[in-house]
Amino acid sequence: MPTIFDELLDRFHTYLAGVDNNLVADEVARIGWDMPVRSLEPRALGCLGYLDRVAELASADAKPLARFVADHRDELRWGQTYTAADFGQGFVDSYGWLEVFGTRGHFVNDAVAAGLLILGPDIVYPDHHHIAEEIYVPLTGGTEWRMGEGGFHTRDAGEVIHHASNVSHAMRTGTEPLMALYLWRGGPLAQKSTIGSGGRG
Repeated sequence: MPTIFDELLDRFHTYLAGVDNNLVADEVARIGWDMPVRSLEPRALGCLGYLDRVAELASADAKPLARFVADHRDELRWGQTYTAADFGQGFVDSYGWLEVFGTRGHFVNDAVAAGLLILGPDIVYPDHHHIAEEIYVPLTGGTEWRMGEGGFHTRDAGEVIHHASNVSHAMRTGTEPLMALYLWRGGPLAQKSTIGSGGRG
């Protein structure tokens, strides 16, 4: 009988497979989806309070995934890379991620890390960069994204955002929370980002 983790992976896969983008399609085809499960203790975070609103805001094709995560939030292991010393307590209270698979996620994958990022309303995720290449797909719209030395631009739900290795990027939410799907590859999959705009743009 499938577990909630099996269903999480299935919904994650189904959403990604429906994204009409060559970069994402290539990654979906490359990933071996028959991954061993990793036993993890659930961990809750303050940002989980935004999940019901996220499920309401999610695009139609993302709703099955967003609603499932909201309904099973207490059974999943949520993480944070940063502390209040990095960006302040207000950020930490409104931020978190769920790694579906990777080196520390619910499923074991040493080549790719993938999961979901949550940011509450009125939050700035400052410029940061990392070795791993990153693909983001927002499941909710309205958040502003910046890459390199460029300005902030509002991105729609389902829009694919690609950050090459060590390119700095930042996000800022408005009056609504963000949920974004992410894929990391080609670098340390559990690396803490380098804060600041030192990445090439």
